Amino acid sequence: MNFDTLAPQPVPGELLSRYPVFHTDDMDEARRRGADVFCDHRLDFAGADRSFDARMCYRRLRGIGLGRMTYGGDVAIDPGQLDAFTLVQMPLSGHERIRCGNIAIDSCPGVASVVSPKRPVTMQHRAGTEKIFIRIDSGVLERHCIQHLGYELRDAIDFRVDMHLDSVAGQRWMRAVQWLFAEAEHDGGGEGAIALSSPLLAAQIEQMLISMLLMCQPNNYTDRFQDQPPSIAPAFVKRVEQYIEEHADEALTIVDLAEHVGVSSRSLFAGFRRFRDTTPMNYLKEVRLKRVHDALLHSWAGDTTVTREAMRWGFSHLGHFATAYKRRFGESPSDTLTRG
Repeated sequence: MNFDTLAPQPVPGELLSRYPVFHTDDMDEARRRGADVFCDHRLDFAGADRSFDARMCYRRLRGIGLGRMTYGGDVAIDPGQLDAFTLVQMPLSGHERIRCGNIAIDSCPGVASVVSPKRPVTMQHRAGTEKIFIRIDSGVLERHCIQHLGYELRDAIDFRVDMHLDSVAGQRWMRAVQWLFAEAEHDGGGEGAIALSSPLLAAQIEQMLISMLLMCQPNNYTDRFQDQPPSIAPAFVKRVEQYIEEHADEALTIVDLAEHVGVSSRSLFAGFRRFRDTTPMNYLKEVRLKRVHDALLHSWAGDTTVTREAMRWGFSHLGHFATAYKRRFGESPSDTLTRG
């Protein structure tokens, strides 16, 4: 593969050919098999031409996946919203029209698209288009973002939709992608090949690629990444965090927390705002949301209810709770319970 021109032209049929998912002229089959990799979606012809020759190859690596695909015709794809993953698409040839919310871009060799979850998205895939893509689980992406920032996210990560691959950042991203696809193609293929199935290496590669995307592609946390890192949080902030973790099921107020560490409420607010970019009570709320999420995810149907777990962790207004929960985890509490 040659990414130096920003429009890599792999030998047809070779890239990720060891990891086929489907090759079909049946649109329903392509939709069903594609949903296993992405999410449920509508797939229809976008014009009078009924040519269709869909192919996909896909390799999973921990919380990320890399693939190559084409539909072999003019089609329209409508997933509504992506289900809990971010999708980076890099055309090797042809053209796609991507609409995310009120933003529309033309994606072609040299211009990639970055589709964030929770935005309504549609895609127009033109005949002659072939692309490689990177799929990143939202939970994994958020964990890495939190590690970089040092505090919980208040909003889901939202990337700029267009990525210009002729920019310095775009070229840096493509060099990382080139390396990863090359290693996937030759994984286990001979002496000295890097085995992506190695848990240690896979974890490091996942971290590298996600960090590269967070740093290279503008998003709603870019300014925070570029800020000078704050000095080490004072001991009272860490003590309050630990106290909240241990007593999240109790009735806690800001006065209780301040008294526990022997500082004023004002100092406690200032410390959390400066070093955690949140407030003590919002931190408590995030901890409780996570406890509800864990309880629902690890319960069998019939063992508990959304209302029971919400009330257990102090969420008396179920409407506000459901909104905050979906904003934090990208799905409703009942959906989490169903998956549990």
